[in-house]
Amino acid sequence: MFKGRKLLIASMHCKERAFAPLLEPKLGVTCVTAKNFDTDVFGTFSGEVPRRDVPMEILRKKCRNAIEQSDMDLVIASEGSFGPHPTLMMIPANEEWVMLFDRKNDLEISARVLSTSTNFDGRYINDLEALHHFAAAVHFPTHALILRNSKEGNEEIIKGITDLAALISHFESMKAKYGKVFAETDMRAMHNPTRMKVIAAATEQLIQKINHACPACTTPGFDVVKVETGLLCAHCGMPTKAIKKNNV
Repeated sequence: MFKGRKLLIASMHCKERAFAPLLEPKLGVTCVTAKNFDTDVFGTFSGEVPRRDVPMEILRKKCRNAIEQSDMDLVIASEGSFGPHPTLMMIPANEEWVMLFDRKNDLEISARVLSTSTNFDGRYINDLEALHHFAAAVHFPTHALILRNSKEGNEEIIKGITDLAALISHFESMKAKYGKVFAETDMRAMHNPTRMKVIAAATEQLIQKINHACPACTTPGFDVVKVETGLLCAHCGMPTKAIKKNNV
């Protein structure tokens, strides 16, 4: 279904580094990155543009908007979220969704990975010693930093800092101006190799799902979409947390 076709990558943050090496040999596609496609309009991690939809809906919008701006009919996009792990509450997590949309065949296939492999962090920094300590803890300079006047403030935000001299200079200037500085990890894919690996893992999941065809119609993307618990206990007949039914 996909072999020999061009695949549009709906990204402005270099996600082709994660997508193309996996998708081209395994699906037989030729990856092309969307030109002048602004994904920041759907929301930014640093908060200047709030994300107003759930990840799946944003993925659909990314895919459809990218196709509308091109002459292609096959597109892939990803969307990430960061915060406390849903069950390991004190541990930060990275959730990545990836979607392949095929307009030609009216087909949408998605995959998700939840990983604790992330440097996601942010805190107020009062002096250079604390700045150096924070930078080392979040793998600077291979992973970029953001400095801003406050945790929620957008008056001044400096993104993509990967040079120590620039980091110190921006910090001192901002501290003199505002009296405090909030430092955080830059979670954009091109500035965060750890996140790029999670996107690649989600892409692997997507490829596995694509290669799993429906036994009835051979459409790719056949998978369990919902699990129902409540399997009855063989001894007492009461419902348990064990899986009773898989919906595909």
